[in-house]
Amino acid sequence: MSKVYKILVLSFLFLMLILIRYFEDALFYDPYLSFFRNDYLYIDSPRREIAKLVGFTTWRYVLNTIISLAIIYVVSLDKSMVKLSGVIYGLAFIVLMCIYLYFVVHPRQEDYYMFFNVRRFLIQPIILILLLPAFYYHKLKN
Repeated sequence: MSKVYKILVLSFLFLMLILIRYFEDALFYDPYLSFFRNDYLYIDSPRREIAKLVGFTTWRYVLNTIISLAIIYVVSLDKSMVKLSGVIYGLAFIVLMCIYLYFVVHPRQEDYYMFFNVRRFLIQPIILILLLPAFYYHKLKN
């Protein structure tokens, strides 16, 4: 893959992640978007439809995961790294979604900050930010 083509594909994929973030209000049902923009430590949890919320959060995680796996593939050109990343994303989803559901079903003000951070891992490509340097370091070591 030529460098120019690689840069164009990576630019497009990162643009897709940016667009998901930019249009999050229009694309996804998430009453916590406005909740966490305000002074959430001092207000009650917003009204929410749990099934709809979980569905849209899952959909956003899947979109971010697919784009992130494509980025990892373009950067590394190694299918084994993409498979390992897929396993990591799958396990992370199961663990994070269980914690997320606990916080959604049992909202307590003292847990809002932890909930905010768990939710952030589900709706933003933070795992990609962790995996790219790890794979780059692994590549340098070998």
